[in-house]
Amino acid sequence: MRNQAVVLLAAVIIVLITWGLSNSFDVLEEAGYILGFNDNHQIKATFQRAYSITGPKCSLTRVCPSDHFALRISSGAANVVGPKICFDGKILMSNVMNNVGPGLNIVVVNGTNGQVEKCGYLNMDTGKAEYILAYLKEIRPGMIVLVASFDDVTPKMTDEMREVFVGMGSTLIKSVKHRDSWVFAGKAGTENRTLFEKQAVNDEKTNIYEGWPEIVEIAGCIPRTLTLKNRRI
Repeated sequence: MRNQAVVLLAAVIIVLITWGLSNSFDVLEEAGYILGFNDNHQIKATFQRAYSITGPKCSLTRVCPSDHFALRISSGAANVVGPKICFDGKILMSNVMNNVGPGLNIVVVNGTNGQVEKCGYLNMDTGKAEYILAYLKEIRPGMIVLVASFDDVTPKMTDEMREVFVGMGSTLIKSVKHRDSWVFAGKAGTENRTLFEKQAVNDEKTNIYEGWPEIVEIAGCIPRTLTLKNRRI
């Protein structure tokens, strides 16, 4: 009788453990629908240097001032070749690194020290709109936000999401339509128009690829976020 009780208890424990693991995997899978790669502690070791120590960073033609960061962002090509994001001389996202995905490929950087806070992609096809919006709204003021489109970014795009990007300095996001290419770099918490944004419209008369527009790219030096310590008087 005692042996039967032990066996029954063991069976119950196994069922509970299996249920717990199943729920954990469900949570992880659901998160994967939103962000394909979001643990910056895991990806820091894989960042690739893209510049000589003393030369221009991110393949720019000149060295950025000390109070600026170098950047270069390229959109994806159709739904075949993924985008590429370089910041402060480090390639953060690319096809080669295998950390890009369909939708909005996004890097969130501390605007003061240049440290990468988040890096991944928002799946605008299978992701849940409410989770995507919550992710965007959680980006703190002063953060530098780098975005590159890959595939179609509009299926789950809402007006409220577009307004979040407007609040980062975007002037083109409201006009981004089905299969358009779009790249952007701005700062959360500012409505000042960014100088780093470009869009290629999906138009069968001008499309480079069958049913898709050309790649768009932006590059340059973006100012650091000023604090009381580094603000010039």
